[in-house]
Amino acid sequence: MSKVLPFAAGAAIFLVLATANGAGYRYGVSDQAFYIPAVARAIDPSLFPRDGPLIDAEGRLLVIDEILGGLARGTGLSLPTLLLAGYIASVGLLWVGLWLIGTRVYRSRWAIAALGAAFALRHRIPRTSANSFEPYFHPRMLAFGVGTLAVAALLRRRAGLAVALVALSALLHVTTALWFAVLIGVALAVLDARWRRLVLPAVLAAGAVLGAAVVAGPLHGALAIMDATWLGAVASKDSLFATDWPLWAWAANTGLLALLWWAQRTRERAGVASAEDRALAWGATALVALFLATLPLVAAKVALVVAFQIPRVFWLVDFVALVYVIGAVTDAGASGVGAPSRHRAAIVAVLLLAAATARGAYIMLVERPERALFEIGTPATPWEQAMRWIAGRPPDVHVLADPGHAWKYGTSVRVSARRDVLVEEVKDSAIAIYSREAAIRFVDRTAAIGDFSALTADSARALADRYALDYLVTETDLPLPLAYRNDQFRIYSLR
Repeated sequence: MSKVLPFAAGAAIFLVLATANGAGYRYGVSDQAFYIPAVARAIDPSLFPRDGPLIDAEGRLLVIDEILGGLARGTGLSLPTLLLAGYIASVGLLWVGLWLIGTRVYRSRWAIAALGAAFALRHRIPRTSANSFEPYFHPRMLAFGVGTLAVAALLRRRAGLAVALVALSALLHVTTALWFAVLIGVALAVLDARWRRLVLPAVLAAGAVLGAAVVAGPLHGALAIMDATWLGAVASKDSLFATDWPLWAWAANTGLLALLWWAQRTRERAGVASAEDRALAWGATALVALFLATLPLVAAKVALVVAFQIPRVFWLVDFVALVYVIGAVTDAGASGVGAPSRHRAAIVAVLLLAAATARGAYIMLVERPERALFEIGTPATPWEQAMRWIAGRPPDVHVLADPGHAWKYGTSVRVSARRDVLVEEVKDSAIAIYSREAAIRFVDRTAAIGDFSALTADSARALADRYALDYLVTETDLPLPLAYRNDQFRIYSLR
């Protein structure tokens, strides 16, 4: 009971602080603009008869949509409820991982509290399109939680369990699992000569699997060079080409590795570092080396390498650095035989907890007072009311809306109405990373729409004729047959 109570209390506090620092849990936002339609399509294949190939351009690389679709069918749970459960599971796994890592690395439970508070202080990893934490369900965060368990297993020399956990994470999010495979694999090779003998066979096997996927699998054609049209479709994604990073982004990300090694050396001098700690530092170093080694291929615009979004390795480097910087600060001055300064660890923990609490409160009460801490479904806004009307139309209707509707109004047509939409600029341009056909589709349609705010009845009819559109959703009054209206939006029939 003496251990269960602090663990359970810590889990609850971590959930609240992490969610508040992310501006509250929300359904249907950001990358869920892709994942929710993919899961909905797995549940009901009749959905998205036009946008299906676009969704499949990324969905073919994942199995999580089928897993979630099966859970929804088997349990009868709605997607909002299922994804909330997935979010809580992700946060729970993260807390278990942090606790297990902390009990192995640190000498005080105060240091574990400091690690949890520091992790809750959500931040962006510069120019990587990754945040340290996402306040909504994302398979990447679930895979990351499993990966932290793999790190904890490695710290306990449970090599087989660590490898199994990395394999499990691959079912959830392939590239996140790949980065953990490098981190854990290199650490195991540093620790044990037997694992070093497996490195070459493992690399050859991975290469064979990748080659098969490129030649005849879901990555077919991925070795193509991205042309001007393709690059134009992804031009807004400043995380893809590290060769174009400003100097500050290079300094910030590579500085994480320097910070990690400073923390490792500090703990070694204090006599509190283990061989496993050093091995993980080498694993993080290997991630940065992988990033640097692939830069020429990124500069050459090789589609396969660009699609892997290798700069995201710094997400893991950031995490490992955080673990050991907390350790270096709380264990500073400790000797190899004496206990660490619990007073120092307590001060660090209290300061970080205060910072996370104050920042979370400011975000939720001042910056985003309109948001609940947990928004389980979509809010009752005029946009959602309009989408509910669209959702009542046949599954094959085709909708024209402002290309920026997802970020302007909170959710996409595909998420809230589960209907095909001509273009959704943020997610469609992201999917274009994985397919030249998707890139051409995105460029063609955004060019055809032009300035949506200047859309006229005639231009709307022309778009309807060209793309077989059924409804237009807009805030503008137009001389078109009105099918629905509310305080903000009009829906016009284009047929």
